[in-house]
Amino acid sequence: MYDVIIIGTGPAGISAGLYTSRARLQTLIIGEKNGALSKAEKIENYYGFSTPISGEKLIADGISQAQRVGAEIIHDQVVNIGYEDGFTVKTKDGEYKGQSVIIATGSNRTAPKIEGFSRFEGQGISYCAVCDAFFYKDKDVAVLGCCEYALHEAMELLPIAKSVTLVTNGVPPIPEIPKEIPIIETKIAAFEGNETLESVKFSDENSLSVAGVFVAIGVAGSSDLAKKLGAETEGLKIVVDDNMATNIPGLYAAGDCTGGMMQIAKAVYQGAKAGLEVIKYIRQNKK
Repeated sequence: MYDVIIIGTGPAGISAGLYTSRARLQTLIIGEKNGALSKAEKIENYYGFSTPISGEKLIADGISQAQRVGAEIIHDQVVNIGYEDGFTVKTKDGEYKGQSVIIATGSNRTAPKIEGFSRFEGQGISYCAVCDAFFYKDKDVAVLGCCEYALHEAMELLPIAKSVTLVTNGVPPIPEIPKEIPIIETKIAAFEGNETLESVKFSDENSLSVAGVFVAIGVAGSSDLAKKLGAETEGLKIVVDDNMATNIPGLYAAGDCTGGMMQIAKAVYQGAKAGLEVIKYIRQNKK
């Protein structure tokens, strides 16, 4: 079991990992390549560089620095976090256990712009199959998404729901979707119902009757992962205290996912703060 699993290989995650690794905590950092920062051609407003540096170079140098002080780096996509005698982080290709977790995956910058979406959030539209599947036992549900994250959520629902349909909103799905999960690729026009969600209406005027829709667009974002553990969120940001701690003991967040100013300097500071607080937490709770 790792002392800490950090989700995100950007400035916040790597900054946290530098502190926990130097404190001799067993540190695993998991993140995908080609994040938002890697697309920045020139960074001119971050301390210490006399000439502009690319986001790709800054990330690569940070990862090398973390590896040099002992952090283990895995490039993979996180699809779920659970808790049972420690945190369990599931990725596309593996599963890892840790005593603490720092979420530093950046910000969920967009929500689906579909009529009725905000109206039915919490009233049929959910972000966590593991959390809410029980409420849809023997009912028809859909998963909104196209890729590995959506497949993970669909497989969680399959043994519980009456039926699970993948709705991709016009995006081609990955080929790994099993045959027992029907796929509708048509663009979604609206979510409809009275007090709770009752159907998904498509742009071709057809409808799918469902009791619930589970949102799993692209990859699991920071707030998606936090919600799976019952952490408090406000909109798309994770709520943390001054120590970067969430309301879940052992779970921390840092960087853009906490809201506010989305700058590298802030991410580095919050990552450092989260790392220092995890060091205290692990030393106080060492088994």
